[in-house]
Amino acid sequence: MNYVVAMRPRLLTVDESTTLLARIPQWTSDGQGISRSFTAATFLQVITWVVAIAEIAEEADHHPDLDIRWTTLIVRLTTHDQSGLTHLDFDLAIAIDGICC
Repeated sequence: MNYVVAMRPRLLTVDESTTLLARIPQWTSDGQGISRSFTAATFLQVITWVVAIAEIAEEADHHPDLDIRWTTLIVRLTTHDQSGLTHLDFDLAIAIDGICC
């Protein structure tokens, strides 16, 4: 039998993560993930953002942790199966900025 194994991205080095984080200055890092808070005018706007984020996350097969607090959405990205940061986290952060900003 032939099995196709999906290649998962490699963990980024600290220097690589620092360089990529500089490109998205509203995001912060704890070394294992990156996060950002977004504030909307209404709760419904936050839910609209969540749906849009879910669609691109499914397409990318990379899923953020989302925390909804009335008109605030807190997004945390990490590559769970790698236990740290990969390019997927930074790519998705840029896409999320395009949705929520």
